[in-house]
Amino acid sequence: MRRSPDQLREDALAIWRAGVDAVDPLRLLPEVVQAEDELLVVGDTSFELDLVGRILVVGGGKAGAGMALGLEQALGPRILAEKQVSGLLSVPADCLAATQAIRLVAGRPAGVNEPRAEGAAAAEEMLRLVADLQPTDLCLCLLSGGGSALLPAPIDGITLDQKAAVTRLLSGAGADIQQLNTVRKQLSRIKGGGLARACRAAQMVTLIISDVLGDPLESIASGPTVQNPDSVADALRVFDDLGIADHPDAQPVIAALQAKPPAQDGPASCVVDNVVIANNASAVDSAGMEAERRGYSHAMDCAIQSEGPAEQVGRDLARMALHMRDNVGPDCLITGGEPTVKLADAAVRGRGGRNQQLTLAALEQLGDCRDIALLSGGTDGEDGPTDAAGAVVDAGVAQRAAGLGLDAADSLRRNDAYTFFQQADGLLQTGPTGTNVCDVRVVTVSQT
Repeated sequence: MRRSPDQLREDALAIWRAGVDAVDPLRLLPEVVQAEDELLVVGDTSFELDLVGRILVVGGGKAGAGMALGLEQALGPRILAEKQVSGLLSVPADCLAATQAIRLVAGRPAGVNEPRAEGAAAAEEMLRLVADLQPTDLCLCLLSGGGSALLPAPIDGITLDQKAAVTRLLSGAGADIQQLNTVRKQLSRIKGGGLARACRAAQMVTLIISDVLGDPLESIASGPTVQNPDSVADALRVFDDLGIADHPDAQPVIAALQAKPPAQDGPASCVVDNVVIANNASAVDSAGMEAERRGYSHAMDCAIQSEGPAEQVGRDLARMALHMRDNVGPDCLITGGEPTVKLADAAVRGRGGRNQQLTLAALEQLGDCRDIALLSGGTDGEDGPTDAAGAVVDAGVAQRAAGLGLDAADSLRRNDAYTFFQQADGLLQTGPTGTNVCDVRVVTVSQT
């Protein structure tokens, strides 16, 4: 079917947006938390309200505000009052909202995905709150992507600054999310089941919007309510595997890990039910429904593990786009995942994120982008330390880039895709979406 360049771009953006909207916590929470008369259903667990003392809500993540608002809506004013519902969630500064019973705190500045003192204070307060619960109380934990940076609680022997420095070191060395979480959990008193270990309620239910491919519970927000399957030795091995064990920023962290008492990784005493209520596949499926509604024959694919370098993922996506354009078959491709980016040296490094890097690599492969629109965006509205969610390329972007003499290869080498797309008018800028389920990519093509 023939479509204009403007239509291809408009459709790709709408299809991506439909995927993001499907994992909006304000929509999700009332579906998984339901109160009828004296029965409260949370995920797969039912509670007789007359046997429940008070309800405490803790957690954090980029979807925290929407999850808190959705939970308050689902519980309703009667339960909020009768069960003295209270709590605390750590969210990014640009994701705050007005709530009734659950307090939201800015655990980090907007666009800075690193632990801050405000997040550490919130994590300490959560540990105290859950430790003060009685067995008859109910603890609800709301977790979403970004929770790792929003809930820092360093172990003895390292500071928050040292923990942030080693996280930057790991990311710059190309660590994937599993490797990052393996280290972060061992460096935290709240991650790796630490929040559940501190809880004195008899039961805890954790509702999760997953930002980790394959939904390994121990990795989402670094698993504060999941027993940690990794050991100190596993964390130390990450430094060796990435070749950074001798780096000055790694040395104090390695020393603290080696001195860590084994008892800190014991099991929780409360019963914990962890429930994933949305993930990357949810977004991709809903994006596919929007593609169908717009008259596309679409193909979909969700990665279930780390995809590797963003540049390679982008080039592969471009090759598939060219094949779809020039052959009979699907005219829309929707994929989900989360690639990695190895950072250039700080002396030459520009601005960008994995989605912008992926899209720029795709553009380099696509050339003039004739009859193709391709976008890649983080479902949280963030992509690296920038104000963009990702980028979109089409014939117009390709033409503007060529007219300005922009060098895609040089921008890729320097991780400066943001500057490239800013000049070529290809940035995808949505602001915070209030959710986070990794990345969604959309390709639309016009076939002859």
